[in-house]
Amino acid sequence: MRVVIAGGGTGGHLFPGIAVAEELKRMDGSVEVIFVGTEHGIEASIVPREGYPLRYVRAEGVVGRSPVKTVKAGIKTLLSLYDSRTLLRQLRPDALVGLGGYASFGPLLTGALMSIPTVIMEQNSVPGSANRVLGRLVDAVCATYHESISFFPKNKTYITGNPVRREIVSAGREEAYELFGLERGKFTILVFGGSAGARRINSAVCGSFAHLHDLKEKIQFLHQAGKSDFETVRETYRKWGFRGTVAAFVHQMAEAYAVADLVISRAGATTLAELTAVGRPAILVPYPFAAANHQEMNAQRLAEMGAARVISDRELDPEILAANIRGLYDDPGMRHEMQRSSRSLGKPDAAQKVAEIVTSLLKRGKPGQGKTAGASRENHV
Repeated sequence: MRVVIAGGGTGGHLFPGIAVAEELKRMDGSVEVIFVGTEHGIEASIVPREGYPLRYVRAEGVVGRSPVKTVKAGIKTLLSLYDSRTLLRQLRPDALVGLGGYASFGPLLTGALMSIPTVIMEQNSVPGSANRVLGRLVDAVCATYHESISFFPKNKTYITGNPVRREIVSAGREEAYELFGLERGKFTILVFGGSAGARRINSAVCGSFAHLHDLKEKIQFLHQAGKSDFETVRETYRKWGFRGTVAAFVHQMAEAYAVADLVISRAGATTLAELTAVGRPAILVPYPFAAANHQEMNAQRLAEMGAARVISDRELDPEILAANIRGLYDDPGMRHEMQRSSRSLGKPDAAQKVAEIVTSLLKRGKPGQGKTAGASRENHV
């Protein structure tokens, strides 16, 4: 069986796709998985590193751009349809999986029109424009949140959760100390702002050192700063004498979660799926310009369940962040409750459910016909 997984652009779109690819291979070692994305997306560097073939289409985002860039992106969308048709005729896949975003639109639309079995994954409570269109055409929709149900046909929509890689929940803490050069026994704070980092979070963390000086010998950081802020952030750690490992990008996120006592991050859907799968207390700073404000909605859901604290981007400053870090450091009981609440929200078997829906399309026709493996009646909308 050959499966094409299309999409990427950001880690939030790509990593759930890698999780599904791994699960498909685990279920059947003969399955061939090929990724399709763009040359300028994160997939261009990550997919080859993960050992999967990668093919390219020409595509750009349309939403939120200037008129000139919107016209340019529209032309790229037409080119993406041409590229997709050529590519799918060459690859002749048995099934197509879309990860959302502009890189998935051309391949999934073309695949649906060519009658190839198609599945899309929706990570957010409010779907993007590409998935809203594709949801009417594909054979199955794998959704993370119940709130997105109303955007898709109910007879082919499944609540699976957002897939996370198996290694995320199985990595060991001891190995992580060695990998990142961190000290055992110190309270470890993992900081990251998404694939490219987040300057607001970087600045707030670095500024918080002035308010956490008395904890300098008791805490340490693992900080993904992004390429543009890497040197500045690393120099700030040296200046203040705080212990930690600073990287432009952390490839070994499973080990990063394993070593973390507290996470400071944005609130993308994939980040939250990983956080809840491993049950890590978190301070979330939602990205304020996310489509339909979905990061704020994602974060508040965790806060209401007691799994995270939320600081809005506009309210984020070093003193407020330092106070939250100190409060959680001083209260192990609170961290334990946050960990318990976080784990109760996690769906570590989401990748398996999506993979089973993909294979069921080939074995039993559309998922709405009879009982689909991995998607029980309570999971089916």
